[in-house]
Amino acid sequence: MTILPAIDLKDGKCVRLRQGRADDMTIYGSDPAAQARDWREQGGRELHVVDLDGAFDGKPRHTTVIREIIKAFGGPVEVGGGLRTPADVAEVLEAGAARAIIGSSALEDPEFLAKAVELHGDRIAVGIDARDGFVQTKGWVNTTQVSATELAAAVAKLGVATIIYTDTATDGMLGGPNLTQMAAICDAAPTCRITASGGVSSPYDIANLKALERKNLCAAIVGKALYDGRTTLHEMNIAAL
Repeated sequence: MTILPAIDLKDGKCVRLRQGRADDMTIYGSDPAAQARDWREQGGRELHVVDLDGAFDGKPRHTTVIREIIKAFGGPVEVGGGLRTPADVAEVLEAGAARAIIGSSALEDPEFLAKAVELHGDRIAVGIDARDGFVQTKGWVNTTQVSATELAAAVAKLGVATIIYTDTATDGMLGGPNLTQMAAICDAAPTCRITASGGVSSPYDIANLKALERKNLCAAIVGKALYDGRTTLHEMNIAAL
């Protein structure tokens, strides 16, 4: 598995939210590019970046900062947050992102997603965020009646190569991932590479994800546990081997 450290951006700073709540935020630094460089030096092979302001506003807000992050990291960086038009997707890809993550629009505008995949191929990933198995949109503000597995199957049929699944109830809580739901997502979209997000906070969690024995479960995103010093990127990389 590949371990992706996370950088979440709000007001130009590196932050983490608990369960996606903007009113429960911790600021970890004011220099995202320096943080990206640090993750690379610690052994990061890929990086996950979310423009939180973009997710809440529905349009990218940190493209200049993201360009600096990509340059500083010097490796593949996937970027999401507010990508809801072809111009939004083009903006982050032109900034150097390896993958553009389409979230809310994967559910709300499947035609847009299909065209993005047709144009950009495997540089398009879909972020599925869910609570209790149901998809959430608009920066986790709205909970729909669509199941995460149903959406995963639908985007797989459109040719999406990568799905990033975030269990929002576990995100930032350091309590471990939702293993049952992770297995269900992998089974619903067997042709997709699946990235686990939410609650992944220790080498033990990586071992549990690997124990699911889903060949398409290829990566995991780690955020708060690294920032709080509960584990290290080196330890997580070793567990992922």
